[in-house]
Amino acid sequence: MDEPQALAAFTALAQEHRLRLVRALVTAGPEGMASGVLAEAVGVSAATVSHHLKELSHAGLVASRREGRSIVYSAAYGMLSDLIAFLMKECCQGRPEVCAPAMAALATCCPPTGETAHA
Repeated sequence: MDEPQALAAFTALAQEHRLRLVRALVTAGPEGMASGVLAEAVGVSAATVSHHLKELSHAGLVASRREGRSIVYSAAYGMLSDLIAFLMKECCQGRPEVCAPAMAALATCCPPTGETAHA
């Protein structure tokens, strides 16, 4: 990820409904959510959610697919991972304790295969 891509992603996320939409889609998993269900989950109208999803899509943060008469949206996990990597790249500068809190936070939500996250 380069700086212009990161700026576009952060610009898209710098709005409360868009941030809520991305978080809801991350929680929904790869299956995603239909736009109507997503609008209801975030508490905005269908027209409003459509506008925000378009902006998030242009930034590469969400993907969409048609399922029958519905459009299902899902988080673009690769892009979100790239955004996190962009922020954290070279964070340690030879001092792993600097990045340890961020790594620990990610490890609690994404345990290695075979383990379960504890809340």
